[in-house]
Amino acid sequence: MFDPARIDTDEPLKPVVRKATPEDLEFEDNLRVRERKALRVCERKIAEHELPMKLIDADYTFDCRCLIFFFSAEGRVDFRRLVRDLAKTFRTRIELRQIGVRDEAKMLGGLGSCGRPLCCRTWLRNFTPVGIKIAKDQGLSLNPTKISGVCDRLMCCLHYEHGLYRDMRRELPSEGEPVTVGEHTGRVVEVRVLAQELVVELEDATRVVVAASEINPPPPQQQRPRRRRKKR
Repeated sequence: MFDPARIDTDEPLKPVVRKATPEDLEFEDNLRVRERKALRVCERKIAEHELPMKLIDADYTFDCRCLIFFFSAEGRVDFRRLVRDLAKTFRTRIELRQIGVRDEAKMLGGLGSCGRPLCCRTWLRNFTPVGIKIAKDQGLSLNPTKISGVCDRLMCCLHYEHGLYRDMRRELPSEGEPVTVGEHTGRVVEVRVLAQELVVELEDATRVVVAASEINPPPPQQQRPRRRRKKR
């Protein structure tokens, strides 16, 4: 079973300066209130400057020397005038950082199709590229609404068990490959990896479901010649 607590990360842990005091916690709560107010002000400024950007979050550094706004946009945005306007309003250094849809989901949070909080919000540190081939290897429906997360990208969890599917499928024949079931010959039309079953279409066009252990290789004259790999 996949255990998130056992995930290794190459990122070094940040050093602990000291234990937070009650005053520190109270100050942090006040910062959260100021950040919510800053979000409302920034949203109004964005509308005044008519910029095509979606404001996501605001973050004050603990020393209040910098106020960082996170936003998403379809393309590049010239926000230089906005930064100057915000600097005059808050009288501190302003940074605007454009983030992607996955980082947006990580900041805002939510529930996945499994009913649990998003992995990226709770424990996942780095995003691993997830391609459509991973969904194909697992025999999943390629309907985007079923394999996409709240960020409209392929779900990160597709990658968790991909290695297991790949190892289990390695010993199974591929779709279209000829096989022998008892005294009959047919071809594989579907591979059920987890169940270790095959759907085989026989010569009379009937289809049967058989365990992978019950099939035999086809006669030599029916086997497909293997392609030779080119030497690099």
